[in-house]
Parts: sequence; C-alpha cells; structure tokens
Amino acid sequence: MSTEKQLSYRATNTYSVLNSFTSRTKNVWVVCHGIGYLSRYFLRHFSHLNAEENFIIAPQAASKYYLNNEYKHVGASWLTRENTEAEIENVLNYLDEVYKAENLSDAPNLNILGYSQGVSVTTRWVARRKIECTRLIMHSGKVPQELKAGDFSFLRNTTFSFIYGIKDEYLKHGIIEVEQKRLHKLFPQKLEILSFDGGHEVNTELISKFA
Repeated sequence: MSTEKQLSYRATNTYSVLNSFTSRTKNVWVVCHGIGYLSRYFLRHFSHLNAEENFIIAPQAASKYYLNNEYKHVGASWLTRENTEAEIENVLNYLDEVYKAENLSDAPNLNILGYSQGVSVTTRWVARRKIECTRLIMHSGKVPQELKAGDFSFLRNTTFSFIYGIKDEYLKHGIIEVEQKRLHKLFPQKLEILSFDGGHEVNTELISKFA
C-alpha cells in the first residue's frame, strides 16, 4: 500500500520587473500572469505605459512546463487541483517575499492585477494576507469560490475592476452573468465592469486606463 507524505523545504524563484522605481514613479503594479506565461514575457503587455511613472513587478509561477509538447517553449502554472491548499500557501508565501523585497508597503498607488489564472492568485493573496491596494484588477478570470465579501471588507478605499472580452471562450455569456452577480456581492462598492470586443487576451488599452 502506498502512502503520500509531506515535507517542507526552501525554494528559490525569480520575478521580473519593468522600468525603475524612482521619485517620479506614480504607480506600482503587481501583475500575475495566466497559464502558459513566463513573467518576463507577460511584462510586454505593460511596456506601453509611461516608463517614468509606472513600475511593474511580475511574479513568476513556479510550476514550469514545456508548451505544446515540442520541448522548445516554456510556460508556467500557478496551481492545479492537486494538493491545492498547500500549493496556495506556497504561492502566497512567495508573493509575501516579493512584497518585502520591493518594499511594497510604501508603494504609491499600488495596482494589483491578475490575468486569467492570475485572478485566483491575486484575489487570494489580497484577501488572506490583507494586502492594501489602490486597485484590484481582475482580468479574464474568476474569483475563487471560497472567498466571501467579508474577506475584502478591510479595503475601504480600493477600486475593484473586472475586465473581460465578450468573445472569451472561457467566459461564455451565462458564466459572465453569474460572475457579475457574484462580483457585485463581493465588492458592493466601487466595482466597475469593463468589456471589450475580443477573446481571452490581455487588453492593453483598458490597462492604460489605470495608469
């Protein structure tokens, strides 16, 4: 009979940044990519923002794999259904270290953005670690079912934004209707819902709105 055991160990991971934090910086971003990305490539979606005013930090999901079975291009995933709660804690511990390394407690106008699977990562991090932010931007992804309105009640001055493409194959019309109703319950104040004519893709034009 097989038995699965668990242990803890130290791990090392990277994260990527775009631009520099200076006295001219007006906005600091933490942006979590979706499945299949590497953080340094995800940053390309933010290269159009004013470099002097925006400092962008892209954490890197630790679970890397080869894309399309070609053993050429590498992507990554944050979580799976396997041992999910332990993996969530691993991810949150990693994000805590990024937060400390970049001294984000003193960041001006902290924008936290999750794209696709990154939405589940950022919303759990904000809710469980009580991360104060100016904006919480949920782009083309769903908020985990275990999170409740009370988990975000500490955010008194935060604006919540949900972005989706009306042709998104992962967010069909019925799903969007259900998700919008839930978002209004989770974030009863300062919620804005923004849609665009596109699919499951990062919308750089709408991202510019928050800069």
